[in-house]
Amino acid sequence: MSDDRQATFGADGSLETDTPPEATGENDFGEPKEANETDGGYSRYAVSSLLQKAVRRSDEEVAAWAAWELARSGYAWNLWDRLNLYVVEDLRAGDEVALTIERYEELATERWEPDEWRGRLCAIHAALAAARARSTREASNADEYFRRVADHRATAAERDEDPVHDFPVGDLKPDGRFDAIFDGHTGEGSKRDRGTRFFKTRGARVGPEGEDDRSARWQRLAMLLDDDHDYSADELDRAIEPVDPDDPWANPGANATDSECDRDATDSGPGSDGSGKTGSGETNGNDGTEVADGSTGDLSDFST
Repeated sequence: MSDDRQATFGADGSLETDTPPEATGENDFGEPKEANETDGGYSRYAVSSLLQKAVRRSDEEVAAWAAWELARSGYAWNLWDRLNLYVVEDLRAGDEVALTIERYEELATERWEPDEWRGRLCAIHAALAAARARSTREASNADEYFRRVADHRATAAERDEDPVHDFPVGDLKPDGRFDAIFDGHTGEGSKRDRGTRFFKTRGARVGPEGEDDRSARWQRLAMLLDDDHDYSADELDRAIEPVDPDDPWANPGANATDSECDRDATDSGPGSDGSGKTGSGETNGNDGTEVADGSTGDLSDFST
């Protein structure tokens, strides 16, 4: 509900709102409409609730009627406010229906009049789109669950007890399950000299599908052409290795990476000795530029 039409309660406990002019007049039976009454003689609160439940239950016909009833009765502001709420409360995250509903609202309210024929069609289209989208209360359930856990943790802390239920990240400290997040962008990672090497081989990994062939090639070439770091073959492989779908925070070769990342603080060029060499120093190209040999992968290996 928009800020300028907030519902309030009267002395007798009934809801009171400022009825917009477009919602006044007569109902379908030729009788003066009461406050919050639709043209069909229903309470707009009941129709609005019906719309949400119909979307949640994927009942397309009922959702379409409820949207039409609100739009034709002068309650389009209520309709579009509720439909946009349903996108985040009752539909699966990432569904493109959010943009679809936004576009229908724009057409109904900015290009046309919301209660005229084209505006009503937009209302029906939006309701049908919402009802056809996959329904789930995952966001609402997550929000309530996280709030309950937060209260539980606070209570346990007051009692100097360990919480029975905790956030999925636990204490979120370095060297734990989520160690990969503590790269140079964080204070803890900076103190551990976790620079580009750590980020490339730990923090930048994706999955579980992994990088496609082109992106993986770009990543390898970028690392090979990095004048400030000398990456090993294992590091090149690890950088593009997809995460484990069953344990996306697992760090294969973590011990090796930790020791290799220590070199971030000392690498002064392509070679860690500052000589400007990588690998065995094999040349590639007429300019004499030295690149890694088979130990880290020759640039020619990734040229196609």
